Amino acid sequence: MRSHATKLALFALVVLLANPAFAGLAPSKTAENQSIDARQANLATIEQVISTEQVANALASHGFTAEEIDNRLAALSDEDLSSLAQNLDQIQAAGLTSSQWTYVLIGAVIVLILLVV
Repeated sequence: MRSHATKLALFALVVLLANPAFAGLAPSKTAENQSIDARQANLATIEQVISTEQVANALASHGFTAEEIDNRLAALSDEDLSSLAQNLDQIQAAGLTSSQWTYVLIGAVIVLILLVV
């Protein structure tokens, strides 16, 4: 009898703890009803970064033409342009940094050691 009550209490505890958490919706865009002037300013900011030699060479090496880049920028919504212009300093170039390669190498060595042992 006691075992049955314990199992029932454990089942009730698992059911209560396994209840999913319901989160509300959060907006993903930062700008609403942006003016044309602000859109032009954001485009100018983005184009200034894109026109640098290093970025232009990287985009060209991936097969993007200047016309294709302009078309893609024009297709972005006001909110996306604003977000991109505000976060340009957070965009990283493709590839891993030297410290990231070091962590990959350390991880590979650990995996090899574990496989050998």
